[in-house]
Amino acid sequence: MKAFKYIIFLILILIIGFAIYIAVQPNSFEVERTRTINAPAAVVYENIIDLKNWEAWSSWVEEKPETVITLSDKTEGIGGSYTWKDQDGVGTVNTVDTQPNTSITQEMWFDDFPKWDMTWNLNPNKDGSTVVTWKITGEELPFLFKTFLALKGNMETQIGPHLERGLEKLESILVADMKKYSVTIEGVTQHSGGFYLYNTTSSKMSDFKEQMQEMLPKVGAYAMANNITMAGKPFVIYHKWDPENNAVMFSCCIPTTSKIITTNTDIVTGQLEPFKAVKTVLKGNYENLQEAWDKTMSYITEHNLEFTEAGPMIEVYVTDPNNHPNPADWVTEIFIAVK
Repeated sequence: MKAFKYIIFLILILIIGFAIYIAVQPNSFEVERTRTINAPAAVVYENIIDLKNWEAWSSWVEEKPETVITLSDKTEGIGGSYTWKDQDGVGTVNTVDTQPNTSITQEMWFDDFPKWDMTWNLNPNKDGSTVVTWKITGEELPFLFKTFLALKGNMETQIGPHLERGLEKLESILVADMKKYSVTIEGVTQHSGGFYLYNTTSSKMSDFKEQMQEMLPKVGAYAMANNITMAGKPFVIYHKWDPENNAVMFSCCIPTTSKIITTNTDIVTGQLEPFKAVKTVLKGNYENLQEAWDKTMSYITEHNLEFTEAGPMIEVYVTDPNNHPNPADWVTEIFIAVK
């Protein structure tokens, strides 16, 4: 009997000691992970700010595929929220503040525990990638939750790997999405022609992209500075394309509603007469333009069409990358004159 009392006493001491140990554990936590994602900050932001995208890259859902996600009527921006339910309980995420393309602040509840704070910070790099920092913090942790942590490990080991995996999956999804593209040959059509402002240069084919990005804004800036109404999207006319000699001659153009007499000798007025053309539409990154051109040339050959001698070969940039950060959304139209 005396031995039994000692055992009970020892158990009580262990319980009290464990309770004291739990009580003195930190009442707060902070877990943070950072990853450089090979995507523009705006593309990263657009995905994260809409909570309906989270299930695709959630490490918690990957670990527990039986998790049930319930989206609210609003999932994007401030006030957007969703709930999840798994074997461990029910949780909610709610967006409370945003700085577009820069930061997102959210709150997270799990069962009856106090809310946790979740923040995202996006810092763009010059190479087009983004440093993404994902942080979760909590305060006033209840005794039961600290007991759970004492048995399972700390918050760093419980949450950290999930943040790392989530950022990894997010990057893979974004990179794959940005690579999506399609080439659609719409066939023979009639181009309406019209007046345009332009500048012209010759360069090595390897320097074309850099030259075009420098020249086209100058034409647009001239039009804006002189209150000239633009009649459509900017385009490039190819006058010469010589891969063997690594040479290209082209004009960067802005369509206008009428003939403009310019005061800048580097920017002049041209006119396209209406012409018959084969039209192709590329939706996706400009890196796929060569494929679009090759398919258009093959289409012309396969359908026994004839090129118009000295006929226009045009590339129209329907979307502005500044307004559409995801390359998968870029639209380019190709027109090649035929008889």
